[in-house]
Amino acid sequence: MASSIQETYVTGLKNAHALETQAVQLLSRQLERIESYPEMAAKIREHLAESEEQAKRLEQLLERHGTSHSMLKDFVTGLTGNVAALAHAPMQDEVIKNTFANFAFEHFEIAAYRSLIALAQAAGDNQAIPVLQQSLAEEEKTAQWIGERIEKITLEYAQREAAGMKAGI
Repeated sequence: MASSIQETYVTGLKNAHALETQAVQLLSRQLERIESYPEMAAKIREHLAESEEQAKRLEQLLERHGTSHSMLKDFVTGLTGNVAALAHAPMQDEVIKNTFANFAFEHFEIAAYRSLIALAQAAGDNQAIPVLQQSLAEEEKTAQWIGERIEKITLEYAQREAAGMKAGI
């Protein structure tokens, strides 16, 4: 059955909310474990707060369209975020793997918000565009921050490991 642009847009909003739920779980689990990388911990803390705000903004947009987020999608993606965060935990180079995963996840969110902005325009929800652009800008800023530090984090891990220091998270 064909869906209207409006229905596709609302589904996209629900999916984005679920994605932010996953981000909150993923970042929360990483924050619980990080010890040796204070700059990274501070950025995770900052982006966790942004992700929580992004989810609230999406909830408000959904309410304007007479609906709410999908509890099932939120549960499944939240669970996925927890599992993803724990998947790297037993690995010695957890900090590097988390950096790669976070960089990829931020780009997934960037794509999701770009898609939502296009759908909002097509659906005529011009009021939502600045809200979605704000979230997009936050995701781009975080992705840039991570991207600029991949080499630094990798080398810091390698130096800590070579010196016999706690190198992991």
